[in-house]
Amino acid sequence: MATLKALKTRIGSVASSEKITGAMKMISSAKVHKNELELRKLLPFKDQVKSIMGHLLDTDIDFNSPLINEREVKRVGVVVYGTDDGLCGAYNMNIFKKFLIEKAHLRDKYGDNVEITIIPVGKKVAKACLKLKERNLRTIVMPGIDSKMESKTVNEFTHTLRNDFQTGIYDLVEVVYMKFVSMGKQVPTVDQLYPVSRKAIEDEAAGAEDNKLYIFEPDPNSIFNEVLPMFVLSTMQEITIENRASEQAARVMAMQAANDNAKKLLESLQLEYNKLRQQGITTELLDILGGQIGR
Repeated sequence: MATLKALKTRIGSVASSEKITGAMKMISSAKVHKNELELRKLLPFKDQVKSIMGHLLDTDIDFNSPLINEREVKRVGVVVYGTDDGLCGAYNMNIFKKFLIEKAHLRDKYGDNVEITIIPVGKKVAKACLKLKERNLRTIVMPGIDSKMESKTVNEFTHTLRNDFQTGIYDLVEVVYMKFVSMGKQVPTVDQLYPVSRKAIEDEAAGAEDNKLYIFEPDPNSIFNEVLPMFVLSTMQEITIENRASEQAARVMAMQAANDNAKKLLESLQLEYNKLRQQGITTELLDILGGQIGR
């Protein structure tokens, strides 16, 4: 009987877990759709920036900007996006592995003496990065910078990175994040933020429509220097939202797996409980029959 009571308690616990994981899955799914909506809201602004860039590139002028000037790479800043909360499977581990691959690539390309500064976004990835103890490698945790930061904070963060690049604190700034493809697919990605590569601008501008020739005032280069920071800001906003959507999508999949496992365990426990209960009833019936025969 004690075994039946223990099984009943366990069944109740597993049933509660099933309800909790189901609810968390629904919440995360709603958050994914919310982030998808934010991406769609960002689209008109980014399309406008792309359109202006397309018009400017059609002038065939050699643009000059401190944000596109390349120099010898001695110091690299790597922004590594992660999460502040858990229960999202191997999400943070996959991003961290992507960073380790990129770190090895940077060492191979620029030499072992290149100084790499990790700027983690999110407590989970920060914890992993702080454990790395290597020569010419450090981790800076910036206050107020996390995976849940608002768009205003993202803009301020991007301005800080731009100033660090322009003042020579970093010769190269990269971002490691999880690109959102669909609910079931997220891809660890590395993008170069500064210096802004001409290829990145051309790739974005190639998607713009109606790239006709215009008369620019005061001149194309001045406008280019005004629009380029907006281009980087829109890129960083998109990265942040995509990473947030990917986190929630990973949590949906993790909760789905946990929910499925809970259902299987619940079925198994229920079957075991029914067997023991039936066994107990049979034993009691045999005892009753045995007592009657003994009379």
